[in-house]
Amino acid sequence: MNTITLSNLGAVVKQKRGTRGIREVSKEIEISTATLSRIENGKLPDIETFTKACKWLGVDGGKILGCSQEETAPASVVPSFHLKTEKNPSKEAATALAEMILAAHKMFAS
Repeated sequence: MNTITLSNLGAVVKQKRGTRGIREVSKEIEISTATLSRIENGKLPDIETFTKACKWLGVDGGKILGCSQEETAPASVVPSFHLKTEKNPSKEAATALAEMILAAHKMFAS
């Protein structure tokens, strides 16, 4: 298999599916048939769907996105954020954003 990129992800998924039915494969990937069809037709999936497709393909999503394991931030890094509409967000909002960023990092690191 050639290098997988965002631009050829759909073609690679379609190639791996082969002659198998779209319903069968979408259930296997755990996405809808419409979503699988969109991916195969070259549309970019959301991050959750991208992660599922990469898992099904057996590839590291980070490599497709152009980052390697060495480039991922260590767990001890405290994320920062920028909010245009609120200069001083509440502690709850800041905590929720930090948890979301850490969860996304963990998802990509695994």
